[in-house]
Amino acid sequence: QLTSPFILYTGNIKPHKNLVRLIEAFAEFRKAGFDAVKLLIIGDEISRLPALRRAVHPHKLHKDVRFLGSYERHDGLRPTDHTLAILYRLARAFVFPSLYEGFGLPPLEAMASGTPVITSNVSSLPEVAGDAAMLVDPYDVDSIVDGLGRVVSDSALAADLRRRGMERAREFSWERSV
Repeated sequence: QLTSPFILYTGNIKPHKNLVRLIEAFAEFRKAGFDAVKLLIIGDEISRLPALRRAVHPHKLHKDVRFLGSYERHDGLRPTDHTLAILYRLARAFVFPSLYEGFGLPPLEAMASGTPVITSNVSSLPEVAGDAAMLVDPYDVDSIVDGLGRVVSDSALAADLRRRGMERAREFSWERSV
């Protein structure tokens, strides 16, 4: 079902992950001429946040925003690590507009996969991302839309973020951490 270019989010779906605002930004992004791009949200227990599913309806995005399985539970709906790695590599960009994080592992996973990353300019995320991601204001829909548009439309920028992201992810290896 993923025959179109897509933006990817993986992680949990708690309110501080800011996914309702991401869906609002995605609606504006599509209106700005990116109507072929889809949004794939892979999260745990999506049914526990009904506002997330409801957020697609006012924008008529029910065919353009896909929710996939369970990210953390092993209930048969979770994409395998192999599938998740493929999704990271196929995504036009990875977006992580969280309002706060203790660390922020999903952006590093995306960077390690060679996916351009768009993430928040707040909390620990700028420190984790360094200069290897497009930083956006997670409270500002227009900032998220701008970040999405710049990364998806500028292949040179996307390639540069891929390169810098892979370099940045290597700085956080288990061996280096130990």
